[in-house]
Amino acid sequence: MTLVSFLFYAFATVLVASALGVILSRNPVHAALSLVLCFVTSAGIWLLLEAEFLAIVLVLVYVGAVMVLFLFVVMMLDINVEELRSGFTRYAWLGWITAAVVVVEIVGVVTAKTLGIDMTKGAAPTPPGYSNTTELGSVLYTKYAYPFELAAMLLLVAIIAAIALTMRKRPGHKVQDISAQVAVRAQDRIRIVKMDSVKPQAATPEPAATPDASVASGTQAPAAGVQKGSA
Repeated sequence: MTLVSFLFYAFATVLVASALGVILSRNPVHAALSLVLCFVTSAGIWLLLEAEFLAIVLVLVYVGAVMVLFLFVVMMLDINVEELRSGFTRYAWLGWITAAVVVVEIVGVVTAKTLGIDMTKGAAPTPPGYSNTTELGSVLYTKYAYPFELAAMLLLVAIIAAIALTMRKRPGHKVQDISAQVAVRAQDRIRIVKMDSVKPQAATPEPAATPDASVASGTQAPAAGVQKGSA
């Protein structure tokens, strides 16, 4: 077994285990962290396929941005897990149907021998000056420009929906009423009151005590006492 094959089976094992953690974890935060591990191991498999740009984009965009946003949304929504568990049995039949369809598709892919591809040969080696980033950009912005823009709009809608969910009504939560702010009039906010003008009176300053007077008063008092005593 070569090193590439060993790394592929190692990444595949971790990927399957983390995927099971996503669907079997009862805590939504633990499920989201397992999904982060899925993305990282998938990026490792793409590196083995010499798709460096897709691997870096998967780590930076999905793990670094989308999953962080998802974690913040999960932690800010205050999801009632008990309420979710109580209504889980009502949609269990839909989950079983979806799981059966996925299993049939996986078995069909595994059991198929060729699928129109010569499985006896590996990936063709790329030339020294080949750049998958350049090839992907040329195809993405020419042939698939409209699907790319549609995906960007979907991500924008998802971000706006996440913000709207976190800003729902809560006790003690203050929000702005934009319609009331726009419809306000100056007469409702400003009131002009007419008053008679009053001339302020100048305050008379009090005379300040000078140091010479205090010294003089302090020296005369003992002299008076001495005179009384002699009399």
